[in-house]
Amino acid sequence: MPREKTDKPRSTRDARKSNRKAAARAGSPAVKRKRGSAANPRAGSTKRAPTRASRAASSKRTGAASSAQAPRLYRVILEVSNLARAERFYSALLAVQGRRIHESRLYFDCGPVILALLDPSAGGAAAKPSPGCLYFAVDDLEAVHARAKRLRARSTGDVHGASGGEIGVRPWGERSFYAVDPFGNELCFVDRATRFTGR
Repeated sequence: MPREKTDKPRSTRDARKSNRKAAARAGSPAVKRKRGSAANPRAGSTKRAPTRASRAASSKRTGAASSAQAPRLYRVILEVSNLARAERFYSALLAVQGRRIHESRLYFDCGPVILALLDPSAGGAAAKPSPGCLYFAVDDLEAVHARAKRLRARSTGDVHGASGGEIGVRPWGERSFYAVDPFGNELCFVDRATRFTGR
């Protein structure tokens, strides 16, 4: 006796197709998959990608925080071979009094940074001039220049073809002059209103 034929169960995919066709024939819209379903969880997300303006604002906030947390320079040291002579010279040039911290160390308060003069001879070492120049921002450049002239401390070198010991406007826009202390340390005094910070 022949066996009766039975319909095989259709797959879920075939069932969906049949439902859509039946809905189209009946004039009703086909049922669409909801956005954000398990098959495509990101489809229903309303989160927007960051815009250029928001990224810039975020960078600015991060930069400000980094600047506030940056280490602060509070002391620089110049070596001198005679602390008493150094005290007389810098007191006259800067027009401020120094503070003797130790028999071999003298501090001058220059704004938030301390200029420390150190005589290393107590430890058996010889004083060495600083390899670079120290820059001071001042309100009255002419007055400092006059004091440097009396102390015979003006530099005799040239700066970009101009006399370093005379007041002049440098190629980077600063109005300044250069000096040298009795121990070979180079100094530069800049009109505060013209100082160049690179910002």
